Amino acid sequence: MKILAIDVGKKRIGLATCDRLEIAATPFAVVKAGKNAIDEILKIVEKEQVEAIVIGMPVSFDGKERESCQMARFFKNELASKTSIEIEFYDERLTSKIAENSLLEGGFSREERKGKIDAVAASIILQGYIDNRRIRGIVP
Repeated sequence: MKILAIDVGKKRIGLATCDRLEIAATPFAVVKAGKNAIDEILKIVEKEQVEAIVIGMPVSFDGKERESCQMARFFKNELASKTSIEIEFYDERLTSKIAENSLLEGGFSREERKGKIDAVAASIILQGYIDNRRIRGIVP
């Protein structure tokens, strides 16, 4: 199944996709947060023939939902009001930090990291999600 992962941020929204066999997640794009973000994402959903969407839920380590969780919930509701595609949340704790470390190790400059980190974080969310589906036996 073709899945789109979304890492919602205040300034940028990272996107990642996986192959139809759900083997590997790949950073796809970064969309500027704002009033046009949902429409831009829906265009990608249509063009890429996305069948499901997963949104990172940044729950804190103490289990409490902070402002970023409210932002993710609001984003999901807005997106769900414009599409019938299934949308789920997936725990995204530490994905941005892991993505940044990965880009640092790859030798990317600060400016290069800024443009890629959100999509890389989305790919980490998606890889965790598809790995979890495989463990639960949802994916062959």
